[in-house]
Amino acid sequence: MHSRLSFLLGLAAAAALLGNWSVAPAEAQTVKAEYKISTVVGSPFPWGLAAQRWADIVKEKSGGKINMKVYPGSSLVGGDQTKEFTAMRQGVIDMAVGSTINWSPQVQELNLFSMPFLMPDYKAIDALTQGEVGKKLFEIIAAKDVVPLAWGENGFRELTNSKRAIKTPEDLKGLKIRVVGSPLFNDTFTALGANPTQMSWADAQPALSTGAVDGQENPLTIFTVAKLHTVGQKHVTLWHYVADPLIFAVSKDAWATLSADDQKIVREAAVQAAKYNLELARKGVTPEDQSVLKEIGGLGVDIVSLSPEQLAVFRTATKPVYDKWKARIGAGLVDTAEKAIAGK
Repeated sequence: MHSRLSFLLGLAAAAALLGNWSVAPAEAQTVKAEYKISTVVGSPFPWGLAAQRWADIVKEKSGGKINMKVYPGSSLVGGDQTKEFTAMRQGVIDMAVGSTINWSPQVQELNLFSMPFLMPDYKAIDALTQGEVGKKLFEIIAAKDVVPLAWGENGFRELTNSKRAIKTPEDLKGLKIRVVGSPLFNDTFTALGANPTQMSWADAQPALSTGAVDGQENPLTIFTVAKLHTVGQKHVTLWHYVADPLIFAVSKDAWATLSADDQKIVREAAVQAAKYNLELARKGVTPEDQSVLKEIGGLGVDIVSLSPEQLAVFRTATKPVYDKWKARIGAGLVDTAEKAIAGK
């Protein structure tokens, strides 16, 4: 009798153990307490605001189960923004709203957006990111252990400096221009006669303030939020020479911790945040809305808008750079991009 009772109690204990085990599905046990989102800039910028919006939407839609925290200033990679993509592949960074420029050292094809004077307007950017080219680039990124979810935007990069109005390549000669850590940017500004100086954005503002560099190139939203007129940037040249799309992405390792339903939440939230990002990035700088330009002009800043004829001179000067990088990026991909822009 005693042995039979012991047997029944053993079965009950085993059943209880199995029952407790089955309560928590495998994916629920692997969700991380915090997912780190990397951005290069802080929350006041459209880029940073979009990353926070992504985190907020996910937290709400997941009922607080998925917590994403924004780490600005490339803080997860010691301030070196060009190492962000590698850190994602290694699992150091869970998620990012990353710049195509900063990821281009590891994903050569992303240099497409930094080809001088490839994209003349916002319709051209959209023709690439929302079309065949955008899909192809996402496939390339996905093959490198990073899951791309949506296209955002930092914007067209315009030229500013403390010395003089820039209307011709001759005006750039000898000027020290801060550029990101990309060989293509070095080639472009060298071809225009400038002295390109690579440094992180964290180092750029002090360098502008002290005069270590004369100018920089960035979207105008960066100019206004960072108050670059206070660090000597008194001349702005509108030339739309390159654009900087952003990518909302998750590392492969972090993606694997999410159930299919949670992945859907994160993906849909990224798409929503990307639309919000696009609205912020283009506000006040489009032909239909010039409010940011008026704000900058009101700060005593000289604004030069290059004519088609003036732009043609810059395009001719950088044509050898364009041809060199077309071969490096892949002539087929660049041809597809050129056709998409021509047909927009």
